[in-house]
Amino acid sequence: MAQEVNQKTESALLSKVWNIANVLASAGVGFTDYITQLTYILFLKMDDEKESMGLGSHLPEGNKWKDIKDLAGEDLVKKYENILKELSKAGGLIQTIFTKAVNKIDRPVMLKKVIDMVAEDNWYMMEGDFKGAIYEKILEKNGQDKKSGAGQYFTPRALISAIVDVVDPKIGETVADPCCGTGGFLLAAFEHMKKQSQDLEKRRFLKNNALYGADNTSLVVTLASMNLYLHDVGVNKSPIVYQDSLLDVADHVFNVVLTNPPFGTRPQGSGEVSATRTDFIKTSDNQVNFLQHIMSIVKTGGRVGVVLPDSVLTDADSTKKVRDKLLKDYNLHTILRLPTGIFYANGVKTNVLFFDKGEPTKDIWVYDYRTGVKHTMATKPMERKDLQEFVDCYCSGHMQDRKETYDKETNPNGRWRRYSEEEVKAREELNFKWIDFTEEDDRSISEILTEMEQEAEGINSAVAKLKELLGGIEI
Repeated sequence: MAQEVNQKTESALLSKVWNIANVLASAGVGFTDYITQLTYILFLKMDDEKESMGLGSHLPEGNKWKDIKDLAGEDLVKKYENILKELSKAGGLIQTIFTKAVNKIDRPVMLKKVIDMVAEDNWYMMEGDFKGAIYEKILEKNGQDKKSGAGQYFTPRALISAIVDVVDPKIGETVADPCCGTGGFLLAAFEHMKKQSQDLEKRRFLKNNALYGADNTSLVVTLASMNLYLHDVGVNKSPIVYQDSLLDVADHVFNVVLTNPPFGTRPQGSGEVSATRTDFIKTSDNQVNFLQHIMSIVKTGGRVGVVLPDSVLTDADSTKKVRDKLLKDYNLHTILRLPTGIFYANGVKTNVLFFDKGEPTKDIWVYDYRTGVKHTMATKPMERKDLQEFVDCYCSGHMQDRKETYDKETNPNGRWRRYSEEEVKAREELNFKWIDFTEEDDRSISEILTEMEQEAEGINSAVAKLKELLGGIEI
């Protein structure tokens, strides 16, 4: 019964959030801008609730919920903008959540609508799982908003769940995501580890010291920090930092690294990686540089699960040099081939690489969840159950029990196959493909049109980027 009430309450709260989003959208405020302001206002409200319960306040006087809740008109906008400015310099958790905070709802009546909506509920006393679940749904909705471009920060939760299950972080270990987006990997790792022990000291370490995330986009740092805070993680000091991981030369190392580096090239104006990271093999490929960074921050004996495009497994020159280093110094024991249609970036072919630090690669086990697999974000999104066979085949914690489902004679299209050390060494690249069957196209016309639309968007985006890079050069 309690669960039913919770679901109804969650549904009601989400409905309110969407209703306000629609009102603001008609006034020209995009969903991402709305979510960011909602985050700031929610934090002010919860801090006020906390203080009213005698638990103290994180915020300096003059910059609290009570200072804006009864204001309206230009007075409201002016005071709100001043609070954002002050809190972005406050230090600690506050500064992290209010990183580069600016007001994007400049019409007083619209700002007042958001404040009044937040005022209707007590957020601080909601269970962390409950209010966190609401925020996760808001972030997922934001990721689906094609206009916002926020999808690049969102990894499907079904995939995150499967990766965390097989890498199996243990309570007491440290977990890092150097390009953390909205914090999905870190939260999944937290939920996975907190079930392992009721010991207070271990739980305290898990909440305060086990997790580390970084991102070089201020908006994302705000969303990730708030996401963890609403799950009761990083309540005093956020585990998320605002920095460019590829320029990070700090000597931090972690037991587990779980991440999905951003697709594409580095943003214009970013520092030259090779100038700072002299330990790296020089390359302009963003993902290859992230792979090198990940290799540098995992402890000996540590474990990695990272999403990377096919190019990292197939390209020559500097990419191959990094690949050779990976095979020599790390045990790349498993590759999960992913289908297209599961990310908001269109048409990108990706894999999850699982490797440990400290021993060279011998056999590589490959699970092909790409050939003959169709997913679309709109009509057939990936679900956790879709990856259960892979999780079962992985044999986390008892890899010695792995058994191929592939058999040359009896099951040539088995999805789980072992490549021996000799077979791996004989290859120039690591693009493993063996399944060969033709399926009838069972997509509906609607699904085909949706995929065509997604591909067209990808082409348009690439053309726009090319024009930007050419910068008006006559061709």
